[in-house]
Amino acid sequence: MARFTPSFLEEIKERIPIADVVGRRVTFDKRKSQPAKGDFWACCPFHGEKTPSFHCENSKGRYHCFGCGVSGDHFRFMTELDGISFPEAVERLANEAGVPMPISDPKAIEREKQKATLFDVMELAAKFFQDALQTAAGATARSYLRDRGLSQAVQNHFGLGYAPQSRNALKEFLASKNIPKEQIEACGLVVHGPDIAVSYDRFRDRIMFPITDPRGRVIAFGGRALSSDVPAKYLNSPETELFSKSNVLFNLGNARRAAAKSGTMIVAEGYMDVIAMHAAGIEHAVAPLGTALTPNQLNMAWKSVGEPVLCFDGDEAGLRAAHRSIDVALPALVPGRSMRFALLPQGQDPDDVIRQSGVEALKTVLNEARPLADMIWSRETGGKIFDTPERRAELEANLSAVTKSIQNEAVRRHYEQDMRDRLSGFFGSEEASASGRSQAGGRRNTQQNARRGRFQAGQFQRGAATNRRFAVSDTLMNSPLVKRQSALPPLRETALVITIANHPAVGIAFFEEFCELEFEHPWLKKLAGTILDVFASHAAEPVPPTLAEMRDALLQAGHETELKSLENQVQANRIWQALPESAFEDARDGWKQAYGLHLRARSLNREMKAAEEALAQESTQRNYDRLLQIQRELADSEGTEALIEGFGIPSGRPSRSF
Repeated sequence: MARFTPSFLEEIKERIPIADVVGRRVTFDKRKSQPAKGDFWACCPFHGEKTPSFHCENSKGRYHCFGCGVSGDHFRFMTELDGISFPEAVERLANEAGVPMPISDPKAIEREKQKATLFDVMELAAKFFQDALQTAAGATARSYLRDRGLSQAVQNHFGLGYAPQSRNALKEFLASKNIPKEQIEACGLVVHGPDIAVSYDRFRDRIMFPITDPRGRVIAFGGRALSSDVPAKYLNSPETELFSKSNVLFNLGNARRAAAKSGTMIVAEGYMDVIAMHAAGIEHAVAPLGTALTPNQLNMAWKSVGEPVLCFDGDEAGLRAAHRSIDVALPALVPGRSMRFALLPQGQDPDDVIRQSGVEALKTVLNEARPLADMIWSRETGGKIFDTPERRAELEANLSAVTKSIQNEAVRRHYEQDMRDRLSGFFGSEEASASGRSQAGGRRNTQQNARRGRFQAGQFQRGAATNRRFAVSDTLMNSPLVKRQSALPPLRETALVITIANHPAVGIAFFEEFCELEFEHPWLKKLAGTILDVFASHAAEPVPPTLAEMRDALLQAGHETELKSLENQVQANRIWQALPESAFEDARDGWKQAYGLHLRARSLNREMKAAEEALAQESTQRNYDRLLQIQRELADSEGTEALIEGFGIPSGRPSRSF
């Protein structure tokens, strides 16, 4: 046993769920087991029983019988039940996991001992960064974290810190603790090499995120630059004895415990997404570290839950990442193991959704995550035209190639049947028959009307319009055009109303423009109506209503909850000019800018509806491209307030933009 290092044994267990080992010798109880949570029960193979009391749990990699008391891990199960030696059990599982057997080498054993010391060095570095965050030099970092809505409790939970703007602050601190330079270099904390005369701190002027292994030990760091003129906004530790980024999921240790309760695990794109979700109460999220999801990382998620939810931005880059994940997952699919996909509104990450629409909107997206089969279909069909037999045959061939990559025979058979069913429904036989074509004129109008109604309701089947020649892409399906209304109103409309509520004088200055505004969200309709009533009651007075009078009127009208939520929305998005403490001049300029852009967005929405109808009537590439162009213009109009010289000076917040 001495020649097997703990890290080697842990890697085997990380790659093979213990249920796979146990399941070869027992039959799991279907009623009591919960495969999605990696939780299984069976009759104990070590003693005779009729009621299942033998339990194994993938997240812990352990088994235990509540009847006879036996317990252990993968290797012990094989040695005690099969009667083989420990080295033989290790060798069998290592071959299965694809982990090369180690060569018996005293040097390797010595390196394993040194790794234990490196963990101590990383803990010291983490403490140094955490302390630096609370110093005067960390003020900018603290302000950034506060603006991102990360409470002190969240910062402490993730051990966030700050790397000072210094080439040797960390190096000197570790040297003062008698840490040899070889260990500092081995941890990847400094940049060094034959061409570098004096090593220097790798992380400088960055917010620091400790990266831990499943046991909670710090193995690496991620750093976000506070300055905008550095080459890399995010910087991770290099590969070291402790850290291999393709074999690590950020926050896995904490997320596994939360996933056991929720029954699911979210795989986000980056660690800021994970932290933002945790701050909003979604604690079962993990993320790869600057790389596409790897097979090892997927296996780590599968050890906790049978169907993790992969959460991606709904834009083209996010879809490419989602599609790469499909290719990673397909060969490894087995009964009870798959994944689902949650595509966020275009151009938004989880933090954006939470800030603009509330955490319930994000939970809705996650709860509506799409099955893997659905994503495969939309990837192969989205945005393409199948108006010739050759193109339809090509689609059929592509789908066949995809399903053939599934190694498990049973799963592959069901995917092949699923794709055949989709092809049959997509192309259909109605329009293919000669007799059907002779009656196409009258039927076409009926189909177009039905199609138009479904599109306007946002109910197009993803990846497949009702026309057999054209398929709608996921980029379009994740656009604001077909996304349902969020829990909170559009941010700019909220700013228009809240600014008037907090600055009645601005409402008087733009009274006619405010009267003409039309809001669809019920909260804004009610607030705007009450505000106009307040203005009407003060029409005979020489001065506008005060902030106190406006606030009292809104509260008496029962708008306290809505007012608080909307003010939190603008505050979370740092639209400070809409808040009461801003100067009149800044509130006025901000409202005028938002109003102009609101009119532009309304015009684009009208063009969008016209393009939508054109696409519903004639599903051509030209109409589709026109719709996407308008959608992009509408997205570009968000957050494009013009620069104004001197903006913010009256409020003591000088800036050239808002």
